[in-house]
Amino acid sequence: MDMNLEGKHALVAGASQGIGLAAAQALAALGCRVTLLARNAERLDAALGTLARRSADGSELAHAVAVADFSAPETVATAAADVASRGPVNILVNNTGGPPAGLAHTAEVAAFQAAFEQHLICNHLLAQACIPGMRSSGYGRIVNVISTSVKIPLNGLGVSNTIRGAVANWAKTLANELGPDGITVNNVLPGPTRTARLDQIAEGKAAKVGGTAQQALNAMAAAVPLKRLGDPEEVGAAVAFLASPAAAYINGVNLPVDGGRTGCL
Repeated sequence: MDMNLEGKHALVAGASQGIGLAAAQALAALGCRVTLLARNAERLDAALGTLARRSADGSELAHAVAVADFSAPETVATAAADVASRGPVNILVNNTGGPPAGLAHTAEVAAFQAAFEQHLICNHLLAQACIPGMRSSGYGRIVNVISTSVKIPLNGLGVSNTIRGAVANWAKTLANELGPDGITVNNVLPGPTRTARLDQIAEGKAAKVGGTAQQALNAMAAAVPLKRLGDPEEVGAAVAFLASPAAAYINGVNLPVDGGRTGCL
């Protein structure tokens, strides 16, 4: 199975921690040169030091960082254009933290607008900056890290459910449009995964219904057929597979990485 990414360049968003960092580490381990994108320059520099430095043939992998704030799409557009100007981006991993928890019918309009910009608009700006290089280099992979809520909405995540669904349909549309260029577009749908985001959700649940955050995490794990929470590295491995040559004929799919929790195929 061809998982070799030597000579390829990936731009990974939200890469200073959690799933984004795990995906970047998995890609680098396959020989890919990686640019990490996030808003905190100090965390990015620390994350950079965790990536594999050499490919299998011993050549140096010149990893880099780019700073942008997904709540300010103009900074994302500027950073993406700068990265793309230095050479083709073959692999784009769209990933950013989810909107705050809450009910859909009580959410402020501004919450939907902010989430739409942070997720769909920023994803779109990154894709637009990278697609020309994918076409010119003859290799293109766009992988969006979203949520199992695109299959079954999750209670208490009204804004997230809405916006994640929009991103999933945007991705499916791109898969149809870019397929003739050999560029694949797929979505990875993490289930409950041990990240700072999940800890925040657990703390919110504990504050609302009582108990501790750990008890809330235990309840999440109990709802998974595997009876545990996922690790970021397990999601990162799925991202790396979809970015590899081995996944060349997988296009336009939603891939749950959730231990079987989602109650549909």
